[in-house]
Amino acid sequence: MTSTAHLDPVREALRAAVPAERVLTGDAEREAYSHDDAEWAAFAPPVAVVLAESTEEVAAVVRIAAAHGASVVPRGAGTGLSGGANATADSIVLSLERMNRVLEIDAAERVAVAQAGVLNDALRAAVAEHGLWYPPDPASSAISTIGGNAATNAGGICCVKYGVTRDYVLGLTVVLADCEIVRLGRRTAKGVVGYDLTHLMVGSEGTLGIIVDVTVRLLPLAGRQERAVVGSFASVRDAGVAVAAISAAGVIPSALEIVDGTCLRAVDEWQHLGLPTGVDTLLLAKVDEPGDAGEGAAEAVAERMREAGALGVERATDPDEVARLFLARRLAYPALERLGPVLTEDICVPRGAVPEMLERIEAAASAHDVTIANIAHAGDGNLHPLIIAPEGDEAAKARAKTAFDTIVADCLALGGTVTGEHGVGLLKLPGAAEELSPRVRALHTAVKHALDPAGLLNPGKAFTP
Repeated sequence: MTSTAHLDPVREALRAAVPAERVLTGDAEREAYSHDDAEWAAFAPPVAVVLAESTEEVAAVVRIAAAHGASVVPRGAGTGLSGGANATADSIVLSLERMNRVLEIDAAERVAVAQAGVLNDALRAAVAEHGLWYPPDPASSAISTIGGNAATNAGGICCVKYGVTRDYVLGLTVVLADCEIVRLGRRTAKGVVGYDLTHLMVGSEGTLGIIVDVTVRLLPLAGRQERAVVGSFASVRDAGVAVAAISAAGVIPSALEIVDGTCLRAVDEWQHLGLPTGVDTLLLAKVDEPGDAGEGAAEAVAERMREAGALGVERATDPDEVARLFLARRLAYPALERLGPVLTEDICVPRGAVPEMLERIEAAASAHDVTIANIAHAGDGNLHPLIIAPEGDEAAKARAKTAFDTIVADCLALGGTVTGEHGVGLLKLPGAAEELSPRVRALHTAVKHALDPAGLLNPGKAFTP
C-alpha cells in the first residue's frame, strides 16, 4: 500500500467495524503510535490506529486486515524496549489500552482475570483489597499493561524469588490470526490436558495471537515482612562478586538489584530523593521472610556483601525507607532518558558469570568511547546496561550500536541469553539468530506458520526465520 487510494478502503472498513472516533488516521496520531520506547529500532507510520474496547472489535480488526492484505501490530501501553510494538509498513496498530477492566477476583481460589490493558500496578492494587498479591513487578509496573507483560514474559524486581509472568499465568483469551476467539489454559491449581498452548503464547510478542485477557494465580499478601540490606561498592564488578557470593550461599532474596553511580546521580538530580552521593555502585537487597528467618536471611546477605569488599553495609526496615531506595531503581531508566537517547540492553547470564559480564560491559564502554550506566536484576543474572548517546550525535549513536553488539556477543560467550524479559522485538533479532540454532529457528518458523500462515500478526518480530 503506497497510495491513499489503497489506504482508504482499509480505513473505511475499520470505521464500519469500530466507532469512527476510535480509528485514528491523522499523521500526528499515527506517528505517536508508530513505535514503543525502543526508538532506535525501525518503524513506519501505520495505516491506522484502532483503539479497541472489546474482544469482538479485536477480532473484527484482524478480519479486516486479512481481507485487505494488511498486518496487525498489537500494542499495550507502548513501554516496550525492544521494538516489539513498532509499526511496520501496511500495518494496523491495534491498541488494547482501553480494555482496562479487572473482570474477576476470586479470593477463595486465588485467581484474577484482567483485560490486556490493565496496568500492572492497577491489578496489584485491586487484588490487595482482597488480601492477595500479584508478584511480577517490572520496573515499569506503574505504566505497563498485563497484556504486554504476558506478551514479553516480563520479569521484575521480585522475580529472583517469585518468578516471572509465565509462572503466574493460568489462562488466556486470545484472538487468532483466523479471527477465531479461543480460551486457553485453566483456573485450577493443576492441569496437563494437551499441549501447553497458554505458555506458548506467553512471551510470543503478539506473533501467534493477540492476548485480550489473562487469568493469573495470586499469592497471599499477609506474612511478608520486608527488610532491606544496602551495600555500597567501589566498582560495579565488586557488587557483582557479592551477587555471585549470595547466590552460592543459597540465600534467595526477594530482590537483589544493582544501581550504579551514573543512575543514582541522574535519579537524584531529577527527583531529589536524597540518595547516597560519592558512591560508585549500590547493591540493593530485600528479604521478606517474617521473624527470625528474615533476620537471619538479612544478616547472611549483609555478611556476603562485607566479604565481597563492600565499603559499607546498611540495614533498613522502615517501609518508607525501603520504598525510597527501590524507587531509585525503578526511576533509573526515565532519569537517564533525560540525558539523551538510551539504547537498552537486556541480557541474562548465569549468576556466577555476573562479575565477568559487568567487567566486560565496562570494557565495551571504554573500547567504544560511550557512556554505559548499569542497572540489573542481579539476583537472577539479568543485566540492563544502558548506553547513552547525546542528542543529535550520530557518531556517538553508531559507537553505541557497536558497543551494544559487543555486549550481546560477550553475553553469549558466557553462556547467556540476549533477552531476559524485554523480548526480542526488532533490536535483538541478530542476537537471537546467533543464540538459536538453524534447526530451532526452523521450529519457530513452523509454529508461526501453523498459527499464522499469512504472517498477519506482528510480522518480523521475535525471531529470524
